[in-house]
Amino acid sequence: MSKKTLILKIGSSTLTAGSDRISRGKIEDMARQIIELKSQYNIAIVSSGAIATANHFMAVNKWKMTQSRQALSAIGQPILMQIYNEIFRDFGLSSAQCLLTYRDFDNKEAQTNIKNTLSDLFNHGFIPIINENDTIAIDEIVFGDNDKLSAYVANLVCADLLVLASDIDGLFDKNPQKYPDAKLIPEINDIIDCQQYIDENTDNDLGTGGMTSKIQAAEICARNQTEMWIVNGGKKNFILDTMQQMIPHTRFVFE
Repeated sequence: MSKKTLILKIGSSTLTAGSDRISRGKIEDMARQIIELKSQYNIAIVSSGAIATANHFMAVNKWKMTQSRQALSAIGQPILMQIYNEIFRDFGLSSAQCLLTYRDFDNKEAQTNIKNTLSDLFNHGFIPIINENDTIAIDEIVFGDNDKLSAYVANLVCADLLVLASDIDGLFDKNPQKYPDAKLIPEINDIIDCQQYIDENTDNDLGTGGMTSKIQAAEICARNQTEMWIVNGGKKNFILDTMQQMIPHTRFVFE
C-alpha cells in the first residue's frame, strides 16, 4: 500500500516553545512522532525559525547584531539545520534541506524539479526540511512565517494533509486573547466562512505568521481540496493526539 503524504509546518513560536531559544525538546517531540507515523506517511517539515535561531546564537556568543532579516536568516538557517540533523540522527531519522522561493511556484520547470526532489527524498527515507530562501527573497519573509509556503508545497505534491503547528488551538469565532468567551471552531468546509474570523492580532516578535496567513494558507489548500489542520504545537505529542481527536484543533476539510 502506498504511503500518504503529510506536510508539517512548524512556526517559530512552536519551535522556540514560546521562549527566545530554540527548543531541542520540541524537535525531539516531533522526531518521536515522526517515527510513529513513518510507516503510513511520507513526511516533509516546513520549518520556520532561522531568524529566531540567529538571534539566539548571536546573543549567546555576543556576536555583533544585524537588523537585516535576510542576513539573520543566512546566519540562522545552517545552525537550525544542524540542530535538526543532530536530533533526528539520534532518533535514526535522515533529514535533508530544501530552500524555496515564491517564484519557484510560478515556474513549471522549478515545480517539476521540486516534486522530483521531494519524491526522491521520500523514496530514500529522508525527511525534507523546507524553508523559504529568505537570503534571496525580493520581499522579506513574503510567505507569512511559512504558512503559505507550506500550503503551496502541500498542493504541489498532492499531499493528503497539511498540519499547521502554531501557538493556538485553532480558529476561534473571535480573538481568544481579547475575549474570554471565544469559541473554537472545530471544522470549516467553506473557505468563505473564514473571512469573518481573521485574527486582528499584530504579528508576534519571533515569527511573521498570524491567523490571517493561516486563512490564506487554507485558501490555497482549498484550490486542490487539500485537508488542513491548525493545531497547538506547544502541546506534547500534538500530531498523534490530534489524529486521535484527543486535543482541540480546527480542521479545514474541502469537498
